[in-house]
Amino acid sequence: MLKAADIMTRNVITIRGSATVAEAVRVMKDRGLHALIVDRRHDQDAYGIVTDSDVVYKVAAYGKDPNRMRVYEIMTKPCIAVNPELGVEYVARLFANTRIHRAPVIQGELIGIISITDILTKGDFVEQPKEVVLAQRIEEAIAAARSVCATQGATSSDCAAAWDIVEELQAEAAHQRADKPVGKTAFETYCEENPDAFEARLYDS
Repeated sequence: MLKAADIMTRNVITIRGSATVAEAVRVMKDRGLHALIVDRRHDQDAYGIVTDSDVVYKVAAYGKDPNRMRVYEIMTKPCIAVNPELGVEYVARLFANTRIHRAPVIQGELIGIISITDILTKGDFVEQPKEVVLAQRIEEAIAAARSVCATQGATSSDCAAAWDIVEELQAEAAHQRADKPVGKTAFETYCEENPDAFEARLYDS
């Protein structure tokens, strides 16, 4: 599955918080950008972000002079940041939940920026929807668990560990759908066939 680092834009244009809004607008126009990351003043400072919406909603809408207003007056700081290892589907969910369109990618320092356009044009959600991929992985894990239990025994620790993997995948699939698992788990179904198997889940307690 793709991660934020795989689809982010690495060439990030930044601006100082003390720059005028007019300067920010010029940079956006010249580079064809919808947002600029606002530099930190020091290592313990947070990154900010100023967007075209900030300019329109907070400056143009009130007829304010962009040559007198500063970026720090209209920016968002601290801004929501993304870890480069975060899966693209979770970046999309973060954007959906917070109603943002882009965010800096930070790992100690600024290493990129990711946007809904990146997700749409570089993501693999059409070719490899996570729901389908997880369903395949669950089926494979169930087959593997049944195989391990058949050779190692239904009450073995290896059998229990194999079913742990299945249940973790099923929990991830339920979270992806944003709902609760419906009906019996694969392990519960297995326990109906092998009642002693549940004892194996106590192996690590």
